[in-house]
Amino acid sequence: MKIFEIELFWMTFWPSYYGLMYALAFLYGLWAIKKTQRYSEWERESLFLYLFIWVILWGRIWYILFYDLGSYILDPLALLRIWEWGMSFHGWLIWFTLASSIFTRKYKRSFLELMDDLALIVPVWLFLWRVWNYINKELLWFPYEGFLAVQTLEGSFFPSPLIEAFLEGLILFIILKYISKRQTFSWQIACLFLILYWVFRSFVEIFIRSPDIQIWYYLGFLTQWSILSFIMIITWIVLYKYLHAEPHF
Repeated sequence: MKIFEIELFWMTFWPSYYGLMYALAFLYGLWAIKKTQRYSEWERESLFLYLFIWVILWGRIWYILFYDLGSYILDPLALLRIWEWGMSFHGWLIWFTLASSIFTRKYKRSFLELMDDLALIVPVWLFLWRVWNYINKELLWFPYEGFLAVQTLEGSFFPSPLIEAFLEGLILFIILKYISKRQTFSWQIACLFLILYWVFRSFVEIFIRSPDIQIWYYLGFLTQWSILSFIMIITWIVLYKYLHAEPHF
């Protein structure tokens, strides 16, 4: 959705809420990493360049492969319509982690420490992303006429993205911030983020919202996201227990 449209010479510019949310997310991330006082200015800029390129590229590729491959096979030029992009959390997470690993190896930083630092930033990104979903009238569910209802051509709907923004963004951030003051081992914050995000996201997908139109349900209530997350969340729970038992790791 466009924020505004302006013509300069022979070109038309129309910044979107999609781009605005990304810009705000990365600016917040740079500010939050700077506050840790653990990274130089050059390291901070390099880190977010790594994350920007890898996250945008592979989050998009994963979404296409697992959620909407058929559409892109029928219409390959849709790859160029970046204003219609969908993103996948799983692809985003895998390449986010890999980009962070490359960065810490290059600059000889602690990977576990960096992941904890970034885990405190991501809920803010998620909050902004869900606000964009709300503005763009996406991921809605049942008819609703009350406060903050979303008006579409099909009718009025419950503002499910705002519930996600509240749970995955605000509440998750508050919990992780509280735990960070009492942290007892490396990667505790990162593991808790992944576990709690899965809990909040699964709750919303099952009870509050409908997924993207091309994504289907299994057994009448599980989404493809939930299925892809199952092995991942078991891994994080086991890892959390192991790290808790071996805080020197």
